[in-house]
Amino acid sequence: MDITLFSKLTLVPIKIREEKKHFIVEDINSSEFYELPKICIDAIDLINNGHLLGDIEQCLKEKYPEEEVDLIDFAKQLLDLQLIATIDGESINTKQVQKKKEHLGFLWISPKVGKFFFNKFALILYVVLFLIDVFLFVSHPNLFPHYKDLFISDYMVLNIIAWIVIAFCSVLIHEFGHILAMRSQNLATKLEVGHRLVLVVLETDLSTVWKLPSKDRNVLYIAGLCFDMVILFLALLGQLIFSDGLGIFLNLLSVIVLDTFLRIVYQFCIYMKTDLYYVFENLSGCYNLMENAQQMIGKWFPFIKTHAIEEVVFDDEKKTVFTYSLFYFVGVVLTISLYIIFYIPQLLFAVKKTIPGFLGGPTSIPFWDATAFSLQIIIGIVLLLYSWRKKYIQR
Repeated sequence: MDITLFSKLTLVPIKIREEKKHFIVEDINSSEFYELPKICIDAIDLINNGHLLGDIEQCLKEKYPEEEVDLIDFAKQLLDLQLIATIDGESINTKQVQKKKEHLGFLWISPKVGKFFFNKFALILYVVLFLIDVFLFVSHPNLFPHYKDLFISDYMVLNIIAWIVIAFCSVLIHEFGHILAMRSQNLATKLEVGHRLVLVVLETDLSTVWKLPSKDRNVLYIAGLCFDMVILFLALLGQLIFSDGLGIFLNLLSVIVLDTFLRIVYQFCIYMKTDLYYVFENLSGCYNLMENAQQMIGKWFPFIKTHAIEEVVFDDEKKTVFTYSLFYFVGVVLTISLYIIFYIPQLLFAVKKTIPGFLGGPTSIPFWDATAFSLQIIIGIVLLLYSWRKKYIQR
């Protein structure tokens, strides 16, 4: 079906909301959201009023003399996004996108429960806990996590099991913070299970936050961090109160502090799409920051292959994208620092503890402990190489 300047379109049901810099268009049928500038919104309004594309193009050229206006190209983009219902009265037979809200849940959690954990007073409490956590680290340097805190036993298998259980539980609490924040706004969500190498990853679907005004989204983004502050506070407080307690209990608290501390620091690596990345994006009103920053970095350093999809960078967003690009590099440096201070020393220490176990022979427990640990490392390396190969082939 051809689209010409004499064509008249009707669009699927949409909802338009003004943002800080541009507009968000919601496809009500599919719950998809798109960011568009004012000129596109004017075009949509004229389309909804029944004007021909040619008339709309002429009108917009007069209103925006400095802009390049091509209504046929714009109409084709709307068609690709499945936002067009009919062309010249003829229905468009496109495969309907199944509504995301049909797959979302946690509606059994009352919004009142969510508001109990996320209201003005609760947010102040989370800030206070953050300040207390910082104070405890400064006033009691011995509480600051060390890479050896992970090793609570002489047997690596027990260390791995303890860490997996603690990490899973703390991540679940983190994600439940997002879920409760979503329900406080009466939004449905879901908890997705993914994986990175051999580690289970839980992620809360925050796609429907676009239904909210910009000022209401940040709480939903930082909700997991708020719960992390509670976990860290309780673990630090437990170490202080039970400083003379059982060694294994204090060791487990140290693992909790280490795991939570690393997860909080990880959020500042906003070159990845962490929770704080979305806060930065939302505060700036500049979306697709990562993709745009990767384009800018690719221009600065042509030898770096970012594989970013070409995105449109609006003129009023260039300063924001530049600022984010600087934070992008800071995040990379922070990640490298975490590896140097924690992850690599942990691996080397584990290997150092494991190698002597092979000397005991197959009749000893340390031998099988070393074997089990080595097998896990080998599986992890194989999966990493496989994922790199798969990613390379896709590119």
